[in-house]
Amino acid sequence: MSEPDQIYFNPWDETFRANPYPHYKPLMSGPPRLLNVFLPMALVARYADCATVLHHHENFSSVPPRSRFLEERISVFGDAPRVLFSDPPIHTRLRRLVSRAFTPRRIRELESNIREFTDLLLDQSAGRSTFDVMADLANPLPVMVISHMLGVPHEHYPMFKQWSDTVVESDNTPPGTPLPQTVRDAFTALRDYFVAEIEKRRRNPGDDLVSVLVAANEDSDEVLSAAELVAFVVLLLLAGNETTTNLIGNGMLALTRHPDQLERLARSPELMPSAIEEMLRYDGPVQATMRHVRQDMEISGTTVTAGTLVFVLLAAANRDPEQFKEPETFNIARTPNDHLAFGEGIHFCLGAPLARMEGAIAIGALLARHQRIRLGTAEAPLTYKGSFFLRGLASLPLAVS
Repeated sequence: MSEPDQIYFNPWDETFRANPYPHYKPLMSGPPRLLNVFLPMALVARYADCATVLHHHENFSSVPPRSRFLEERISVFGDAPRVLFSDPPIHTRLRRLVSRAFTPRRIRELESNIREFTDLLLDQSAGRSTFDVMADLANPLPVMVISHMLGVPHEHYPMFKQWSDTVVESDNTPPGTPLPQTVRDAFTALRDYFVAEIEKRRRNPGDDLVSVLVAANEDSDEVLSAAELVAFVVLLLLAGNETTTNLIGNGMLALTRHPDQLERLARSPELMPSAIEEMLRYDGPVQATMRHVRQDMEISGTTVTAGTLVFVLLAAANRDPEQFKEPETFNIARTPNDHLAFGEGIHFCLGAPLARMEGAIAIGALLARHQRIRLGTAEAPLTYKGSFFLRGLASLPLAVS
């Protein structure tokens, strides 16, 4: 299973995206594999190798390498540095400034809002025998939470979700294919909206996150530039809502496919924290992240030349049998569970505590409302949205009672 011709990796293939996990297994039997698609690539899949890459930013950069394929996509987001795609010292400065958005106090203060939003969404489907996890809960809830953080009027939530979905779908544009104009238009609209909102907060500040960041800019010698502030707010909306959406959807799919674990969690809600960690490990919302090699390196015996794009396959690492006992088993009480779903090192996800809280509240409330939950259709195949990196269902119908 370890020969290169038996490795299949094509994130633009719909069937591959629907179930990439069988294709990860051959990657576990050897060192990173080298490919050349739109530029030299290395597939890093084993847990130890992924952790090494993520922890050594000195050798593996988060700044995308220069290539026409990547630059076209990056240019859509403007020229301002972003915390997700930067290295120290720029990353150190940006992360220190934007971490104000995710202090423990600010996260705790959101709990009552998350419960209120969740109850509101579940009330809207009360009395029905069918429930679509994605349309009725997982899609709207995170964008409501992030928009609330940003001080956005609730009537703008659907517009934000539409812009976000359009931008995320761009991940499925194959190499050599121009980025759709709809993606550029959606991002331009999103950016223009927040440019105007930031200006409003300068004139009339509130207690929302945008106002906090604007005030911090004006009161400190170390500030985000206007472009950096807009870039961060847009990234927060895009990454913050999509990853949590996928955690809720993928987590409920795993539970309904493992009814014994679903029943166990409903019977013992105190297992919710460990259940969320297992959902993140078993079918995480982020399949992979990328780095590029600064200088010729060796990863577990594979020589990777400078400029190579490294696919760090987080979801593969989370099923590495060298790290996890019975990795294909979904076990909500698994311990230890040191998964890589939120990354590692200096780029560990800032929003991890918020995502965990939202997932626990949403899934816990859904289980508490219904005595019986099962997949709504046995025959129709599940469909996934058009992004390999952000793995999420388009729909997840359930039968509930």
